Amino acid sequence: MPKPLGILFAGSPAIAVPALEATLALCAGAGEGFAFAGLLTNPDSPKGRSGRPEPTECAAALARLSPTAPAFKPEKLDAAFRAVVEALEPDLLVSFAYGKIFGPKFLALFPMGGINIHPSLLPKYRGPTPIPAAIIGMETETGITIQRLAAKMDSGDILVQEKMPLNGRETTASLGELVAEKAAGLLPPLFLEIAAGTGQGRPQDHDAATYCSLLAKSDGLIDWNMSAGEIDARIRAFTPWPLCWTTHGDQHLFILKARVLEGDFAGPACPGQALPGKVLGKDGNKGILIQTGDGVLAASELQYRTKKALEWKAFLNGARNFIGERLGTP
Repeated sequence: MPKPLGILFAGSPAIAVPALEATLALCAGAGEGFAFAGLLTNPDSPKGRSGRPEPTECAAALARLSPTAPAFKPEKLDAAFRAVVEALEPDLLVSFAYGKIFGPKFLALFPMGGINIHPSLLPKYRGPTPIPAAIIGMETETGITIQRLAAKMDSGDILVQEKMPLNGRETTASLGELVAEKAAGLLPPLFLEIAAGTGQGRPQDHDAATYCSLLAKSDGLIDWNMSAGEIDARIRAFTPWPLCWTTHGDQHLFILKARVLEGDFAGPACPGQALPGKVLGKDGNKGILIQTGDGVLAASELQYRTKKALEWKAFLNGARNFIGERLGTP
């Protein structure tokens, strides 16, 4: 009887959990010819107010779904850990948002190589933040690519690619959930093709590659000189992290939900003549109206740093002199 194809799954955050579940289900299936070699994930890290170290979402999911399956949490993929992996005799590495780069010595441990799930239409948005990048870019579509792992980041041959239309209201959180479920559905048939030797990839057009980079908290600072559409896109792209924020006097103010105001606005201030960041008034259906460099933004959920998030009407009840203020100024 042939040896089952051993799969080592590498993943850390919640977006990778459905793909991990699909891999575990396939390996548990009778007669499928696959075996789960283990999970490679980031070390436990402090979370919440307690600061107590907690496992990654993938590690927690594995402990729940398959308590006897091994979970590896190395700080480095060094020689000592490579020896541990070699002893597992895995055949295929499957990666989704693991968080570390695989070197050639590590990849050489897998006779069938490695594959990586990337939530963009490669070669577009190579790098660590393709979901917020697509939202900031106000794309009309994005997608999922499963590619061969290669020495250069996100440059491997494309095995599977599926497009996803965008309606312009997605957040990184909502789009991430959709990507996670769709990616999980693409994996099992690809595993069968790889095992059968029929999974053929196509090279990427490297000249067409674009890149995205890691986000920082400072990226969330709103530049009111941008257009309302650009600010709206950034608010959605930076949900749930790092969130978009501005200042109201000496207070730190998050704009959690907003959208571009369409149509005419009748109020005490005239849109287009007010300075960017000026709070113009309110719309009974849309929210608090703020002038931008081009157009008006209607904010519907706001939060001071030390307070709870509030729907705009409740927010104004506690900030009675807010209308007429200019945000983003000392």
